[in-house]
Amino acid sequence: MTKRHVSLPVEADAGVAEFIDHVDERLASDEDTCNVVQDVLIDLFGDREAYERWNDGGDVSPAERVRLQGYDPCNATLESEYYAEKDEDRFQESKYLQWLWRQFDATPMADNVEFALRFRAMLADHLFEECGDDCRFFKGISFTYGHNISVGDNVVVHDDVHLDDRGQLTVSDRVSISDGVHVYSHDHDIVDQTEVRNYHTIIEDDARVTYDAMVSAGSRVGENAVVGARAVVQGDVPDHHIAVGMPAKSVRIKPGWEDSADPLEAGGENRQESRRIEYDLPDDLDVFDEFQRNLDPST
Repeated sequence: MTKRHVSLPVEADAGVAEFIDHVDERLASDEDTCNVVQDVLIDLFGDREAYERWNDGGDVSPAERVRLQGYDPCNATLESEYYAEKDEDRFQESKYLQWLWRQFDATPMADNVEFALRFRAMLADHLFEECGDDCRFFKGISFTYGHNISVGDNVVVHDDVHLDDRGQLTVSDRVSISDGVHVYSHDHDIVDQTEVRNYHTIIEDDARVTYDAMVSAGSRVGENAVVGARAVVQGDVPDHHIAVGMPAKSVRIKPGWEDSADPLEAGGENRQESRRIEYDLPDDLDVFDEFQRNLDPST
């Protein structure tokens, strides 16, 4: 074993548990999630006195007003809010929870590992489509929506990971995702960048995706497989294989698993289209093209 058990002092642990349980109960209740998020952030940032002064009509500077308004997720926009194909009803709830997750990471308490891991695990139970037991989510993790992510038991996601769930993302039991990894579930057309295709991206049981790697939309990282540092996965990594490089290629099979694994030359198949997720857009959608590029090569 390379780690030891660490715990907070008894009094501090009791305070952490009480706070997390309180927020968990409020999020699970019929209380408006937007109000819960606002209330929690005001207290986490120690801004209750200024907020009540402003709410009572007292004088605040323009900067203070923007800060105090910003605790309410209804006064914020996220990049994913602009995506035309999103599920509007599900997004409203996940937006509020995303805002709480992101703003919590900006508080000093986000560096208290024992507290922060437990707080994020609680939020994941409300934000993700599914979240298993004993998961550890470190600082700086970002999502597209959150509600299209399914996570198994005993998963660890390290610092500054991006989990794109514009399509669908499944992270199975005991997966380890290292710092700086990007996992995608959507792609853009080569000619028309505004044309988006969504996919189901899968990371199977016991897989490891190591530092700064990228898993492209619609890929599958197989059971007990390893994706090497800074590798770019553009197809499937078979079970028990170790894949490295750009694009990632299988270079060996995990020692002891040779009899259970496909041969090395089996790696890299692109099954993206079999995992494509179709969607419909509303007929009355007000479409805009932020690029305004000329897509006609004849001109």
